Amino acid sequence: MEKQKILFESGNELAAYAAKQINYHVMGYYPITPSTQIAEFLDQMKADGEHDISLIAAEGEHSAAGICYGASTGGGRVFNATSANGLLYALEQLPVQSGTRFPMVMNVACRTVSGPLCIKGDHSDIMYALNTGWIILFASSPQMVYDMNICALKIAEEAKLPVIVAFDGFFTSHQKRKCYVFEDDRTVQDFIGTYNAEYSALDFENPVSIGSYMNEPDIMNNKYQLHRAMESAADIIPEIFDEFEKLSGRKINVAEGYRTDDAEVVLHLLGSSYHTAKVAVDKLREKGKKVGVFTTNVLRPYPAESLYRLCKSAETILVGDRQDSYGAEGGNLSIELKSMLQGHKSQARVVSRIYGLGGRDFYEAEAEEMLLSCYESGIKKFDYFGVYPGDKSLKETQYFKPITESEASPGLTKCVFESGTGKISVTGGKVNETTAMPKRLAPGHGACPGCGIPVNINLLLKGIEGNVVLLFQTGCGMVVTTAYPKTSFKIPYIHNLFQNGAATLTGLAEMFRQRQKRGEYPQGEITFIMVSGDGGMDIGMGSALGTALRNNHLIIFEYDNGGYMNTGYQLSYSTPMGAKSSTSHVGREQFGKGFFNKDTPMIMAATNIPYVATVAESNPADFIKKAAKAQAYSKEFGTAYVKTISACPLNWSDKPNTERKVIANGVDCCYFPLYEIENGITTLSYNPESFNKKIPVSDWLKMMGRTKHLTTEKYSDVVEIIQNEIDRRWERLKARAENPLL
Repeated sequence: MEKQKILFESGNELAAYAAKQINYHVMGYYPITPSTQIAEFLDQMKADGEHDISLIAAEGEHSAAGICYGASTGGGRVFNATSANGLLYALEQLPVQSGTRFPMVMNVACRTVSGPLCIKGDHSDIMYALNTGWIILFASSPQMVYDMNICALKIAEEAKLPVIVAFDGFFTSHQKRKCYVFEDDRTVQDFIGTYNAEYSALDFENPVSIGSYMNEPDIMNNKYQLHRAMESAADIIPEIFDEFEKLSGRKINVAEGYRTDDAEVVLHLLGSSYHTAKVAVDKLREKGKKVGVFTTNVLRPYPAESLYRLCKSAETILVGDRQDSYGAEGGNLSIELKSMLQGHKSQARVVSRIYGLGGRDFYEAEAEEMLLSCYESGIKKFDYFGVYPGDKSLKETQYFKPITESEASPGLTKCVFESGTGKISVTGGKVNETTAMPKRLAPGHGACPGCGIPVNINLLLKGIEGNVVLLFQTGCGMVVTTAYPKTSFKIPYIHNLFQNGAATLTGLAEMFRQRQKRGEYPQGEITFIMVSGDGGMDIGMGSALGTALRNNHLIIFEYDNGGYMNTGYQLSYSTPMGAKSSTSHVGREQFGKGFFNKDTPMIMAATNIPYVATVAESNPADFIKKAAKAQAYSKEFGTAYVKTISACPLNWSDKPNTERKVIANGVDCCYFPLYEIENGITTLSYNPESFNKKIPVSDWLKMMGRTKHLTTEKYSDVVEIIQNEIDRRWERLKARAENPLL
């Protein structure tokens, strides 16, 4: 055995630690709860100079999977981590990886698949990956997460297949346990050995075409080879587990059981629940009940023979599924076990229970209840465990009086199309008059003190008259306003995931027009507004651009708080250069985020939509008038896009009562200039130079803890680079405003 040391860490931390010790070449990733910590911990170690992994933050999980695939074709070692809808968003890429036989390792911290949105742990995500051609290991403890991550790469490279290491989100990913790790990284690296890829896209002496077009019979043979590779993995996995035992002293079995030899009734559970059930088994054994529990540590290839040996003496097997294969009377764990037993002509009775969905805790008493239920006569073969009856007497509560169209049309602004200039002029919109506009977003929400989201939403809606439908992409704004069973909205509201908000709202807007056209809906106007933020215009950029290119009649409103805030502040493409976040740490090897913030308004303007504008709460009258313009343009001409800079005291590390000044300084240093582009013509809304208010960017950076480090002498060269880029963008913007064609 090699020297080891004790750590008190979580599954996520140990996955990152194993990756650090392996020292992968590339990690493509996108933050999603509860797997995000893996990238965060690796970034911290990167900043401290503990590894050389190139960490590439993608704009979404689909691209992260593409980064990993591309990197793997280059003959190196590749790593990824994701969860839930992130896994599903990347799913299309998984068969590409396995079908071309390039090894890599991906960790999946298992989580509920939305919707409705839920970030807690169950197994509804990992079961989608069963048919992708990936080897799937399932770790039931943080120690196994570490051990399996080390074994996984060796398995992947010997089988020439990618490997998933899955484990329970929050239960295993976040709960800390005493674990053993190898003292010396070299021990791990010697165990996995060197990797010499048989094929590489970087080999110019023997060039290969990867991912060729195939018809039958070639595709049939390709899939047969993939099948054979998975068969070979069934032999490779236990061999490597045995090698690892000699190195570590810890035995990993492809399947394992507890007190199953003479058991009449056994539970079959996956993941951390297995350890909970073992305690229940001991208690019932003391009462004379012959019970046991078994699990599988490998989902693919399915270890049928090993599992059969563990349950062959049982009269009743209760399978606990932490996901449902709807309509199949059992989840995938049940379906696969039934198939295995059928192959062995077993007479055992199989009972399926769906349990623990959405992160519902699983206790020893519940494991006892499951086991004891198998002694009852007339037990249902399939049911949900832990559901509760609804209260039929409960009536739906309307928490707010609906806002009528007349109430939402106080006539605060008037928009007039100027035929000579091709622009819309706005009269009215004085801030002190906007109290007449009812708030569509009520004060009853859970946002942090000083959060800019509700401030900016209400400012926008002060300039929007009449009926409004809001769509929020996933983000803080959505989470803090719609915690079931209550809502903060007094108007119709929809949620869809980050990557598809604009397309979803397009569908609703078109349905409204079609129903009006067919006489199925009253005549009148509705303003459709998509609200995006917390990085939503990274992963959702493709959908937004598609909507803009189609020029659908709606408003896209982006609150730019400079990060993925709802997952704990990871860098987004809108994060300022140099800002520290949980995936852009400051350390010996890093100064924070390494590249400039994305200029979303100019990207949207390049689609030639009729209206683009930037706004800020420090200039409220300008904000309200531009909101009115956006509504007018969206009704008459197509897509309007409005972006605001939105405060986040928690992650900007400043004080809530100073945010108005922080926002104002962001505008005055020209990091966030205020302008509008109407039908391709740019107009500056506010020029700080004209008022002698232009300040250096360092005056803004020093106001926030996330960027304060940049104002020290150590990072003066970084600040100079940032200032030069801000000046370049500002001068280009002024030049556009001065040009009658731009």
